[in-house]
Amino acid sequence: MTQARPGPAASASLWERETEIADVAAAVEALRADASSSGSLLVFGGEAGIGKTALLAEARRVAEARGCTVWSARGGETVTSVPFNVIRQLLQPALVSLMPEEAREYLGDWYDIAGPALGIAEPGDRQADPQGVCDGLVAAVRRLAKREWPLVLMVDDAHWADQETLRWLAAFAERLDDLPVLVVVARRPGEVTGERARHLDAVTAAARPIVTLSALTPEATGGLTRATLGEHADAPFCREVWAVTGGNPYETVELLAKVQDTELEPVEASAAELRALNRSARGRGLVARLEGLGIDATRFAWAAAILGTGISLDLAAQLAGMPMEEAERCAELLGAARILTDVEPTGNHIAGSELEFVHPLIASAVYRSIPDALRTAMHGQAAWAVTESGRGAAAASRHLLEVHPDDDPELVEQMREAAREHLAVGAPDAARRCLERALREPPLPEVHARVLYELGCATLLTAPATTIGHLRAALERPGLAGDLRVDAVFRLSQALVHNNQLDEAVRTVDAEAARLAAGPARMRLQAVHYMWEGIHAGEDHVPGRSRGLAELAGTCTGRDNSERALLILRGFDAMTRGESAEEVVALCDRALVNGRLAPGLGWTDTEWGLELLMMLGSSYAYADRLDRAESLFSEALRSYTTAGWSGGHLSLAHAFVGLAHRRRGRLRDAETTLRESLRIAERVGRGLPLYWSATCGLVDTLLARGDVREAWAIAEQYGFAPPYPTTIVLPDTRSVRGRLLIAVGRVKDGINELEAAEKASAVRGHHNTVMAPWSVDLARALASEDPARAAALALDTRRRAERFGTDTAIGEALRCAAALESGQRAVRLAAQAVAYLEASPCQYEHAAARVEYGIAARSVPELNKGLTLARSCGADGLVAKAEEVLATGRGLR
Repeated sequence: MTQARPGPAASASLWERETEIADVAAAVEALRADASSSGSLLVFGGEAGIGKTALLAEARRVAEARGCTVWSARGGETVTSVPFNVIRQLLQPALVSLMPEEAREYLGDWYDIAGPALGIAEPGDRQADPQGVCDGLVAAVRRLAKREWPLVLMVDDAHWADQETLRWLAAFAERLDDLPVLVVVARRPGEVTGERARHLDAVTAAARPIVTLSALTPEATGGLTRATLGEHADAPFCREVWAVTGGNPYETVELLAKVQDTELEPVEASAAELRALNRSARGRGLVARLEGLGIDATRFAWAAAILGTGISLDLAAQLAGMPMEEAERCAELLGAARILTDVEPTGNHIAGSELEFVHPLIASAVYRSIPDALRTAMHGQAAWAVTESGRGAAAASRHLLEVHPDDDPELVEQMREAAREHLAVGAPDAARRCLERALREPPLPEVHARVLYELGCATLLTAPATTIGHLRAALERPGLAGDLRVDAVFRLSQALVHNNQLDEAVRTVDAEAARLAAGPARMRLQAVHYMWEGIHAGEDHVPGRSRGLAELAGTCTGRDNSERALLILRGFDAMTRGESAEEVVALCDRALVNGRLAPGLGWTDTEWGLELLMMLGSSYAYADRLDRAESLFSEALRSYTTAGWSGGHLSLAHAFVGLAHRRRGRLRDAETTLRESLRIAERVGRGLPLYWSATCGLVDTLLARGDVREAWAIAEQYGFAPPYPTTIVLPDTRSVRGRLLIAVGRVKDGINELEAAEKASAVRGHHNTVMAPWSVDLARALASEDPARAAALALDTRRRAERFGTDTAIGEALRCAAALESGQRAVRLAAQAVAYLEASPCQYEHAAARVEYGIAARSVPELNKGLTLARSCGADGLVAKAEEVLATGRGLR
């Protein structure tokens, strides 16, 4: 934990900070006023030495004096590569005070997800999802904050915080509206790039107002000079202090301390010596002052600078190569020289106590003063010492990153192990750095390909283009064989698909499959081939693809996961083509083991990916086996939530649970779930297939509810318009967009969109009239303009629906046919639609058929039945329609 250095220097930097201190005091009072009030965020920016640390120390004093709990942490220039470093510092008071069982109780379901990142729980056996870990940390701090109210969190030198902490801080700042916590952050402008900069900018943007600290005025500098040296300090001397330091509070304090040390008279005659004194307090002057303390003190300071923040006295002594007694003496010397924080008297030191530099500027100057070769060697020694202390490969890796390559196989293995540890706690960028460093060593020839493979796996979800390069390089080298090579090919194809190179993904899989003899490995790659082709929504359909898939799946009994995958793919293909629903269900059932997913084919297993299981659930959903679809999608949601996968996987799980609700007719639940899916998808990134699934499903649900205005607003806000993604989206995007356009009165545009859907379905051979219902909506739209074509479309829809054979498909086709007729023929068709849809699991369609039949037959009982069903579904548009007809009462019986 960071502690402000006591004494005059700490308070001196608060000159001309009355406004900022008042802001802090007001925020603290607002926090204490009500435990249910909103939180707030203060960000103080400014150059090095401007007084940010002193201001945070004063903020701490103010908060504690008013009964607040304060947790604080500080970033460090040399430890930005250590994941979760700052948040671990921040939560130390809470974590230390909790027994393991208490921590598990407070964190609940998040314990196994956030615990490893915080260092209080062992990681699981699979790679953690970074977004899930971030969400877990947000939840953990929220729960601890409620326990510790009123709570103030302080982060100093946030520009040097690690990426994982900044990601958490940005997410936490977004959620302060309903959490009474005061967050105070200090940062320098610039200093940070890349993802860290993006997260830090998000934190800064959430603060209102953002305060940039200014330098001291000449008047304040004069007042500080006289307060420190005495009232006899004359005006010319005070002006020169300001001129030399530029009003920088830290430099001013250090310069005045040097004046006191040298007993320089603060008068005009001595003013000329100030510049030389100022140089001795910074840069090379500081280094010279350090060297003046002796070789041992210098060596100890170097060791402390190598270790960075949270400097352990015993570890620094070990690194400096001196006994504990000598280390204690050096620490006291460095404390007296205002280089390290003051330490307790010699007899009170215990192994494991911590030190820190008085100011980050000093830490940077000392670190940079170490000769390059020696600095590199000391990092190597630090890595060894950290490893020997039992802190693990991940803790040692930040030092190994600084060691020059030297053909050291042991270092390669250490970095591979560190990468595994980083992945296990949700820090893939840290893992990537370790593996890239291992490659520079370089690895032994027989290990090189495996390192490239591991690097590709670490970057798969964050940088598909980079992953492609790593995995291709791995496959070109010897060292990958058997299942590992097949897995590398599969992951390469995944990266190519994510990088919008689906054709190349298929070619890559085919080329590897051609090298293999018949067996499970080859069959796996054949299944992957059909999986990528199966999700492709483009118009370059491969002739004979479905026939080839049917022939291959016909040889499968479901004895292993490769065969099960082919059965699922064949079932999905048959569903999209509108083949017999009974056959679709039979194929999917054969892919299960006792009605459940086979081991190795679960939602969090990585051998196949989630696409295959989404195909399985979708096949059940559109074949009227919603019970099995709901079970699968609910299992996905539970699995991802339990595992802490709260990125794209969780978004898709919500989207498909929403699809199941929509098919079932639970429209309110569908809307809620799909909005959550879209919220997560927005966080992951626009344009991805999961983003389209959430948006399309939500627009479709809102249209079913009758909320056309909101459906259009969602479409406009989230870009639900061409160009469409190259992967299949359920429900069909063009069909839903066409229906939306017609609903808002843009009938011609809607017809054009539905005709585009017709063309795309014909090219792909997708004839399932429920999955892609363009024909139903197009027939209705053309009823008055082109009744002959509308009738032909309705007839063809019914023929295709009867081929598929589900009650929903046939009932919807009959509803369409009834809408094109009048008189008794319309009544008979509407009655037939009701009969089929009453047996269907899709209650919204049943409600719509009841209302339409009641209107056609002028039957009050049927309208009331439809009204009851519509209300239970949350179909407000249907409710309004039925109530309007019932209210008029004309012609009803």
